[in-house]
Amino acid sequence: MKPTKKPRKGDPINEKPRRVDPIDEKPHRGDPIDEKPHRGDPIDEKPHRGDPIDEKPRRGDTLLTVDFIYGHTKSTGMKNLAKDTAIYGVSSIIGRFLNWMLVPLYTRILQSTGEYGVVTNIYGWIALLLVILTYGMETGFFRFINKKEEQEPIRVYATTLYSIAFTSFLFIAGVLLFLNPVSTVLGYGDHPEYIGMMACVVAVDAICCIPFAYLRYQCRPVRFAAIKSFNIFLNISLNLFFLVLCPKLNNSHPELIKWFYRPEYGVGYIFISNIFTTAITFLMLMPNMLPALRAKFDRQRLKKMLRYSAPILILGAAGIFNQTAASILFPFLFEDRGLAESQLGIYGGCLKIAVVMIMFIQAFRYAYEPFIFAKNKDSDNKKSYIEAMKYFVIFSLVIFLGVMFYIDVIKHFVESEYYSGLSVVPIVMLGELFFGVYFNLSVWYKLTDKTHWGAYFSIAGCALTVAIIIGFVPHYGFIACAWASFASNLLMMLLSYFIGQKKFPVAYNLRSALFYISIAAAFYAVAMLPTIESTFLRLAYRTVFLIVFFAIIIKKDLPSFPKKNHEPVKPS
Repeated sequence: MKPTKKPRKGDPINEKPRRVDPIDEKPHRGDPIDEKPHRGDPIDEKPHRGDPIDEKPRRGDTLLTVDFIYGHTKSTGMKNLAKDTAIYGVSSIIGRFLNWMLVPLYTRILQSTGEYGVVTNIYGWIALLLVILTYGMETGFFRFINKKEEQEPIRVYATTLYSIAFTSFLFIAGVLLFLNPVSTVLGYGDHPEYIGMMACVVAVDAICCIPFAYLRYQCRPVRFAAIKSFNIFLNISLNLFFLVLCPKLNNSHPELIKWFYRPEYGVGYIFISNIFTTAITFLMLMPNMLPALRAKFDRQRLKKMLRYSAPILILGAAGIFNQTAASILFPFLFEDRGLAESQLGIYGGCLKIAVVMIMFIQAFRYAYEPFIFAKNKDSDNKKSYIEAMKYFVIFSLVIFLGVMFYIDVIKHFVESEYYSGLSVVPIVMLGELFFGVYFNLSVWYKLTDKTHWGAYFSIAGCALTVAIIIGFVPHYGFIACAWASFASNLLMMLLSYFIGQKKFPVAYNLRSALFYISIAAAFYAVAMLPTIESTFLRLAYRTVFLIVFFAIIIKKDLPSFPKKNHEPVKPS
């Protein structure tokens, strides 16, 4: 016979404790079933690594985050978005910054701007192919795994992973089978191994996108950032080893490295470093893939996900082509390929200066995409989207002014032979700001499952980009590439806003956006136009305007988040 459990304080002595009251009886105030669970209660037991996702999630998993953060607290959505953006930004911002630090290495170690043009061209292809090989399934994953009616989210994960892995391996096999003709068409007939390494890197990266998305779904930004950061450090270390240490050892102790090192290989070691880094990333993500590998592939789910994701593939491919079109098309627009690679190297080197804006958008994207699909379950979702847009615009303008006000210092990250391309920096950064706003606006067609609109916008932007590049690059050089990006992103932003207001109206705070844009434009003009010979005085003069801009933000729109209310909210 089971021993009777100890009655709660206040229960009558002769009354059976409420813990074992019949389940169909109305619970009393204070009964354990309505109480916030205590540490150690079985219901809060922490699951083990690898447990199925449909078991009780850990605190921090998305399922609990949606119910606890958005259901049991008020006005905490923006606080959590800001927190996750900051954590994801650790890997994105620090990683991009450290990779940014490789730019002065490349521009000084590589023999010419043309060699850096090869790097820019190859990585332009990688960026485009990565979007094609994920074919919108990353966004589809978040959409389907967060559906209210989804009872087996782990099968969504498994289906997505199996699909991406299958197509990625097919891609590798196809490229390796036709390696020589493909390399010749792309202009690398003398180095087909560059194309082989590119194919392996992009295919494995495509597979890794899905476990990374799974970590974001679980709201595990720390592990996400740790893996990303470790592999960035590894990539930088390998670059330093091959490009700095090995040449020195080759001069002093060539017998130590002659079995693997060839001094003339140069730029090829950048791609070899990437191969090693990608392989380590894959191995580190294996524990996060195991739950999916144990689950069953679902053909019906895949069909639904492909229907949803197909327009996103067009959207993503056209969108990334807008950013990489110059890198991909440039060598084909000049008869002298050497000249084209040299000009592309200058453009690519100066483009890296604008990476601060790009990495902010990337960090924001990592946190925002799972946020909007989870927040869609709340009644106040549109308010959150409005707030997110407002602060995105504000901090994007801060980044723009910060980079441009200190361009005289930042430009030293590249060699002086690259300075002729500095004029592209403000144009590209503003174009990226438009793209970030466009990404924020994309909430309407993603949440209404009308992703074909995103494809239309991207195709329109892509067409404009290609037209400007083909029409003007042969006459005006790389500056036309910058204006093509600017015009394309502006067009997509405007199309998405005006059509979105008809399909899914969101009352964005245009007055706030126009106010800050006007202030930033005025400060930029007043700070940059005067000619001040002293670098110190010039930077001090511009710093005053940046401080004033910060002061305006603090006074007018400093975000204040309410204290978290730990009391559970009664269901309405």
